[in-house]
Amino acid sequence: QVQLVESGGGLVQAGDSLRLSCAASGGIFSASIRGWFRQSPGKEREFVAAIRWSDSTTVYADSVKGRFTISRDNSKSTMYLQMNSVKPEDTAVYYCAAKRSGWYISRDNSQYEYWGQGTQVTVSS
Repeated sequence: QVQLVESGGGLVQAGDSLRLSCAASGGIFSASIRGWFRQSPGKEREFVAAIRWSDSTTVYADSVKGRFTISRDNSKSTMYLQMNSVKPEDTAVYYCAAKRSGWYISRDNSQYEYWGQGTQVTVSS
């Protein structure tokens, strides 16, 4: 049973930095795609960033490019999202997700089979 557990959310001020972690367990495949999505009240879940586990190729949403960095620690099977220069519009519940197989790094949340429970990030102005 694959489990994804996020941590690191909290309340920060605009311009601050925050690092989210996503720990995976339960035999997730090393060839998978893993990503971060976020959802604000009244809005659809949106893509933030994703990484191909085998070669660390990354993809970012335009809204976070240059501010957020996705990375992974293979030894810990953990994925990170370093969030710098955060803005109030980054406020959301952040979810990590995993796609069991495939090479293509999808931005479509329906392509990801496994999800964490989410961690709240609140950015005050």
